[in-house]
Amino acid sequence: MTLTPTASDPAGEQLPEPTSLDEVKGWFFPADQVLFDWFLTRQNELTEPGDLLEIGAYMGKSAIFMGGYLRDGDTFTVCDLFDSPAEDDANSAEMRYSYSTLTRRSFESNYLSFHDELPQVIQGLSSLVRDRVQAASCRFAHVDGSHLYEHVRGDIEDTRALLHPHGIVALDDYRSEHCPGVAAAVWGAVATGGLNPVCVTGTKLYGTWGDPAPVREQLLEFLAGRDDMWHGVEEVAGDRLVRVKGTSAVPPAHPRSRHHREEPQVAEEVAPIPLAEQPAPAPRRRSPLRRLALNVLPPFVSKGFVRLRAALRHEA
Repeated sequence: MTLTPTASDPAGEQLPEPTSLDEVKGWFFPADQVLFDWFLTRQNELTEPGDLLEIGAYMGKSAIFMGGYLRDGDTFTVCDLFDSPAEDDANSAEMRYSYSTLTRRSFESNYLSFHDELPQVIQGLSSLVRDRVQAASCRFAHVDGSHLYEHVRGDIEDTRALLHPHGIVALDDYRSEHCPGVAAAVWGAVATGGLNPVCVTGTKLYGTWGDPAPVREQLLEFLAGRDDMWHGVEEVAGDRLVRVKGTSAVPPAHPRSRHHREEPQVAEEVAPIPLAEQPAPAPRRRSPLRRLALNVLPPFVSKGFVRLRAALRHEA
């Protein structure tokens, strides 16, 4: 689907026109950008088949980033409630509290600021995804939807069915104090649902229902070569887990916005030379005749000679 983004929609609302990914509202930190880039680039280099999936898009920041890794023939599916009614009172209350300004039009305007075509958008409950996406067809999924335990557990179960055996899932808010339901669902999937963690950052857990060892070892080699990200390894639930801290992480290149403006080049100002460093004026040179008059004649005669010489110059 190809659309041309406009500054306002039929409702008269001003739509966003971000000039860079940093201007898009959302929480997608540099350490996770580095890891998204590494997982998705690795899959492309290995020519692993599969599509992309995101549950919970907000204003599209991470979706825009993921869209830069689509290959010919890939499908990118994004699901969010946007302005749709939620399933129950608890979820509706969460939507009103957390996402009162969220609209599909703003998401589309943001996304089309960076890409020519929109992803396949499902506006509604995340439970619709399993009916719209083919089983075992995805290679990478980002789950950042509801914070309620039952919904997150359902999203994780659906994602397992939709991921290819080699696929990677990134689960957001796995340890945040404001959404303990997410933590319960994520670690429950690790304990009893066959999810194998690969690594964690401060906000996301990355895992697979396949063999985590090959991707984990390659990730460790990658992290060992970076000075901007700390990492360590711990044993969790009988397997190795890579911990990543990237408060100083340097993010990868972002997709370029069509609204990007080049900063005008400012001419460098030439600083004035301090008086102490300015060259001293050249000494005044006297003619040989004047030097002789000053050195030989008495002072009153030499002064008269100087005045006479000056008068003659003036008349000339």
